[in-house]
Amino acid sequence: MRLSRILNQCHPIPGFVYEQARFAGGEQTIVVAVRPRKRSAAICSGCHQPAPGYDQSRTPRRFEFIGVWNYLVFLVYCMRRVNCPQCGVVVEEVPWGMGKHTSTKVHMHFLGHWARKLSWKETAEEFRTSWDKVHDAVAYLVAWGLEHRTLGPIRAIGVDEIQYGKGHKYLTLVYQIDLDCTRLLWIGKERTVRTFREFFAMIGPEVSAKIEFVCSDMWKPYLGVIREKCSHALNILDRFHIVAKVNKALDDIRASEARRMKRDGYEPVLTKSRWCLLKRPENLTANQKVKLKDLVRYNLQSVRAYLLKEDFRQLWNYESTAWAAKFLDHWCRQVMRSRIEPLKKVARTLRAHRELILNYFRARKEFSSGVIEGLNNKAKVTMRKSYGFRTFRVTELALYHSLGKLPEPELTHRFF
Repeated sequence: MRLSRILNQCHPIPGFVYEQARFAGGEQTIVVAVRPRKRSAAICSGCHQPAPGYDQSRTPRRFEFIGVWNYLVFLVYCMRRVNCPQCGVVVEEVPWGMGKHTSTKVHMHFLGHWARKLSWKETAEEFRTSWDKVHDAVAYLVAWGLEHRTLGPIRAIGVDEIQYGKGHKYLTLVYQIDLDCTRLLWIGKERTVRTFREFFAMIGPEVSAKIEFVCSDMWKPYLGVIREKCSHALNILDRFHIVAKVNKALDDIRASEARRMKRDGYEPVLTKSRWCLLKRPENLTANQKVKLKDLVRYNLQSVRAYLLKEDFRQLWNYESTAWAAKFLDHWCRQVMRSRIEPLKKVARTLRAHRELILNYFRARKEFSSGVIEGLNNKAKVTMRKSYGFRTFRVTELALYHSLGKLPEPELTHRFF
């Protein structure tokens, strides 16, 4: 069976026919000639309408196709020009190619599929192409997907930032976190008020009005924009960051007290106790349990802070918003009387954001930051897999491609 017959069967091109396939010189290359069907009209590349022919190039143009058995495959075609009544004399549009790209659409789709699984450099090396062609393939799929995706009704979103370069360079990531759909909706450069407003400008007021829940951390620019653009939605504070603040305060207390005890000549009982205090009791090793049992015999600030930290964990067990509010108020009063300054600072922060914390219970614990942190980790893996990207644009393409769940063009045959 001839290769041209296989191509006509699995990847037919409307208005064109595959002709004989041949080896090109001494290279591991197969060249397949393509010709237009008789009496088929050429398509204008400007207005995408049929137009009368003008002339045809004598120099064939190569379009890279999906390789077979470690042979590179190229479609070869002499491009026609059309005399369009609207656009004038222009080069025709061919269904397998796009603009001046030297790859076929199906080849770009193929490279884009593997660019999700491998780094872009590994994809280029594995399929004997260039990094730039992999970039163009991903850019093609992302552009097509963004143009054809349906935002639809969005019930819940989550917003967070991740670092993407040296220094304080951040990306603002907005996810849809509905129970039946989790995907990346939008990427913005930096984590400012202006950046986050661009997201709401993109989705429009109609979609914004249907958002019921927004998960975020305590970053003031995010909170301000949420109040402005989604005042009707429940703003649920990130549980992960709340617990992280309490743990950070406990760690600062332990480190400060350990230095003070060492300076004053006391027994260094807090040495190697960091994870004994920070980990949950059920996650402690046997040695850490012995160490913790020994620590709690001392009347230390670190021990009192640890007991308050463990007490705070009970907040997330409540189902009733009213009882959760009573517990939170009681815990904050205890901390303010404890004379432990780092924890008092945390308590003041929790009091300032009391209503946003209680929104977690008003939403019946249906939404939390766990999904957001998981998607953030996938975003970091995407960047780490390629050892980072040099520009924001390439980072944006890679994240949309990996996390956006964008629609893709339909193929006549699945090559991968």
